[in-house]
Amino acid sequence: MPKLHRKDDGRPIRAAMDRAGLSIPALAEATKRVDPAGKGVSPATVGHLVGQGKTARDNCELRTAWLVTEALHRETSTPLQDLFAMPTGSTSNIERSRSDAEEE
Repeated sequence: MPKLHRKDDGRPIRAAMDRAGLSIPALAEATKRVDPAGKGVSPATVGHLVGQGKTARDNCELRTAWLVTEALHRETSTPLQDLFAMPTGSTSNIERSRSDAEEE
């Protein structure tokens, strides 16, 4: 599954958090409430997404982006596409000798 890229070094996520009045731990807790499994996103992962320093991460799993967006959307109505971007299409032109679906 492709990873999503946070937009503008996480500025839109931080802005949505400010509008919602949520800190990193509070947003992490809010993701638990929107997660059907109840697990949510860890405060460390939220910190990586909103961070600006060495520990900041530009990419995350679709599930992580969805949970963060859904938690923020309840407070700010911010859609996913305002916070994250889909990766560009693959430019790989390597032929595979067998189907990706084949088991080894």
